[in-house]
Amino acid sequence: MSDARRTTAPNGSHARRPAFEVPVIDIGRFATGTADERRAIASAVDRAAREIGFLQITGHGVPAPVLDGLQQAMDAFFAMPLAEKLRHRPASTATNRGYSPPLAERLSYSLGVASAADLFEAFNVGTPASRFPHLALASDAYAENLWPSADFERGVQAWFDHAAALARRLTRIFALALDLPENYFEPWEDHSIDVLRLNHYAMPAGLGRIEPDQLGMGAHTDYGIVTVLWADPVPGLQVQDDAKAWHDVLPAPGALLINLGDLLARWSNDRWRSTMHRVLPPIDADGRVQQRRSAAFFHDGNADAVVACLPGCAGTDGARHAPITIGEHIAAKLAGSRGLVLNDGDSAMP
Repeated sequence: MSDARRTTAPNGSHARRPAFEVPVIDIGRFATGTADERRAIASAVDRAAREIGFLQITGHGVPAPVLDGLQQAMDAFFAMPLAEKLRHRPASTATNRGYSPPLAERLSYSLGVASAADLFEAFNVGTPASRFPHLALASDAYAENLWPSADFERGVQAWFDHAAALARRLTRIFALALDLPENYFEPWEDHSIDVLRLNHYAMPAGLGRIEPDQLGMGAHTDYGIVTVLWADPVPGLQVQDDAKAWHDVLPAPGALLINLGDLLARWSNDRWRSTMHRVLPPIDADGRVQQRRSAAFFHDGNADAVVACLPGCAGTDGARHAPITIGEHIAAKLAGSRGLVLNDGDSAMP
């Protein structure tokens, strides 16, 4: 993505600006490469984390059949009638599992910003407490999954497992990039709150028009440590730069998009950034909403773990954020986006 792309200025106008590049980094040699190759990968990641907060990775090792299975599962579920999909809605918005219908969420509320309802519909799965029978884990953060069918479970779980392994490989790269031991983050992620959100964008039934300020998914930062994203090559995703301008981002062929979450920004004392992003309604040349799919795997860390400034990141001014448990931070964010309670605490950074 080295060419100049359409950008949206803060006032909504379009302008031609210098290229906004999300770097593509091949991490395939991190596990088996030389010390110099591993350090070069970590340095490239550090640069992207400092400057953009987004990167794309190749050499991720996720097999094509696993992606095919995920797409088939998503297409089968989202094609069902709304009444059938609603049968798989959780009893409470505090439970980050199951189906979330169109117009039910406002992602901007997680940052304390009121907005129109987001157009997307979603299905969430995650790591359940039953996977860790030796631990007394909170049922809200580690809820059991609401699988609509065995075929859906097989296709989605396979992707979930590969994304989870990839996220942990990335935290090893992050540790090296931050001049920490490679296994540094392991105590914070051995019973991580991991959630896979399957997103589907299309015009909701019965909605005659889109409101002027309505988005496919409202502007937000991700809440946890790192997000692994697969997305259709359909326009919609935009990333904000330091000048508050929005830039279109399309995934490179064969690449997965990676972005850092609020917790990693807090940990690094804002050396690394959790970048604002949004999804515009994917509208074609005739003004019709196109179908767009994405699958976002959120690796958030252990609910009971405390995030405080990392060694070597405090600088001369000290830590910028108070320590917080991962569970507290995630709960505050979800109360905004799903519970529609405006988030005004420090956990609403940046």
